Amino acid sequence: MKNLDILKKSDYILCFAQFLANTNEEVVDAINEAKKSNNAEVIYMHAVDSLALKDFYTQFIKYEAGSEEGISALLLDTFTKDVSSNIQAYIDDLDIGYISAESSAGEEEFEEALLKASKKSSKTILVGDDIFSHERVDNIVKILSAIEKYSDFNIVSSRQIDNEDENLEEVAELLPYNGTVIYSYVDSSKDSNIVYASASFARIAKVEDGAKIKLISKEGEVSKLLEIDDTLQNTIAICATNKKGNDFLSCGYIYKPVKIERLEE
Repeated sequence: MKNLDILKKSDYILCFAQFLANTNEEVVDAINEAKKSNNAEVIYMHAVDSLALKDFYTQFIKYEAGSEEGISALLLDTFTKDVSSNIQAYIDDLDIGYISAESSAGEEEFEEALLKASKKSSKTILVGDDIFSHERVDNIVKILSAIEKYSDFNIVSSRQIDNEDENLEEVAELLPYNGTVIYSYVDSSKDSNIVYASASFARIAKVEDGAKIKLISKEGEVSKLLEIDDTLQNTIAICATNKKGNDFLSCGYIYKPVKIERLEE
């Protein structure tokens, strides 16, 4: 697979919007091979913090759910050079302070990632499937295409990212995802009846390990079993779905704010 070969040959890999803690084993294996063979730096960027990946990356940049468009703009500002007048005007107009604050990704973190990249020669951005469910996906793809055009990064993704349109739109307002949130990814090999959550998620939801729960959203509701996973660190729980359309969790944007109702045994 071409994308895996690119990853294996890289000495700097920035993983963006792809949850890797318990899925995408081929991708993880390819990145581990790059670490072993090329002493690759691995910058992992995601909204879900998992201790299971602690030894996997050399830097973790956590961002808020929903802020992928803002993060893309920060990457554009950080890593591109010798850009067109259109792209330069776009970068000059970015409110970096606002985007950084609302996405909870510090400017100094991107400076550190840039420093790590300075001595590397084969650089790759792995773009995950999270962005393809985002309502601003068209603009995100345009931003990522500009990064590939005006930087020394290869971009690899399960879907095509190739858009020559340089009329980038202003980053939309970055709205917070408060309370309990479910990150639901497609993986047919996982048990879709289980929600894996941190202890803090369970406390906020007022449920205990092993509880039968109902997830309630304006988009629908579904019953699951909650299991505490000590590797998860925040109030975003994870739940696999076997295929798109099974329930409201598998439709639309991959992050879902939900209310939790405990079901009686």
